[in-house]
Amino acid sequence: MKLSFTKWQGCGNDFVLVDCFAQSIDEKDYAEISRKLCDRHYGIGADGLILLLPSDKADIRMRIINADGSEAEMCGNGIRVFAAYAYELGLVKTTEFTVETGAGILVPHLIIENGAVISVCVDMGEPVLEGDNIPVAGFGMNKVISEDITVKDKTFKMTCVSMGNPHCVVFVEDAENFPIYEYGPLFEKHERFPRRTNTEFVEVVDRSHVRMRVWERGAAVTLACGTGSCATLTAGVLNGLTDRKVEIKLDGGVLVDEWADNNHLYMTGPAVKVFEGSCEV
Repeated sequence: MKLSFTKWQGCGNDFVLVDCFAQSIDEKDYAEISRKLCDRHYGIGADGLILLLPSDKADIRMRIINADGSEAEMCGNGIRVFAAYAYELGLVKTTEFTVETGAGILVPHLIIENGAVISVCVDMGEPVLEGDNIPVAGFGMNKVISEDITVKDKTFKMTCVSMGNPHCVVFVEDAENFPIYEYGPLFEKHERFPRRTNTEFVEVVDRSHVRMRVWERGAAVTLACGTGSCATLTAGVLNGLTDRKVEIKLDGGVLVDEWADNNHLYMTGPAVKVFEGSCEV
């Protein structure tokens, strides 16, 4: 089957997007197709496959399949590029609309200049802080703030948050040189996390600036993670380390996140089309 696609990136977190209004993929093939297309040597190369689908609950539906074939509930950088592409295709007609995701219905707002989308602000909803709901084992419905976790030969302090998908935030002295490839996969599959976890290793520069690196569940190290940036801000506030609006420097760019008075997190960042084409799957 020949499949038309478009590749987009948000802060270097890159995705293959497929318009499923114009062509159909059998759901049973999602995992295999994602693994094939996301392979950086034999495929297009991406952190995940994003499908644009009709919804009976919102204006449009997003599904995201990780590079390893597993499905993610949500992706912050993914929903920005999804929103920009849906608007470009004319699948939505307004600059603010609703998107059905595995984490619920979210609302992106497109920022337009000279007829083009220059950035996207997404209402990412409220953070989930109860251990069983994240999920992280051993804490019941209590919050998991600066709790000990032993990984390999070292004990870290973790703060856990769900933004529709699980996150473990660890504050470190030097995020740039932290051995993320050594510890990232061990956090992901740690027994504390029954559905595995995304892990953010975060250095606080000052109260309004942090440096974050991320090991993503199902994708390994990525250049950015939007839900991870929201989890990082939440953890920073809960630990008294940051203000409620923070500029977050990632490997692939900068996101600006705010934890507003209504308890919703708002994430603003770029959405850039890289190229489009077709391939056999």
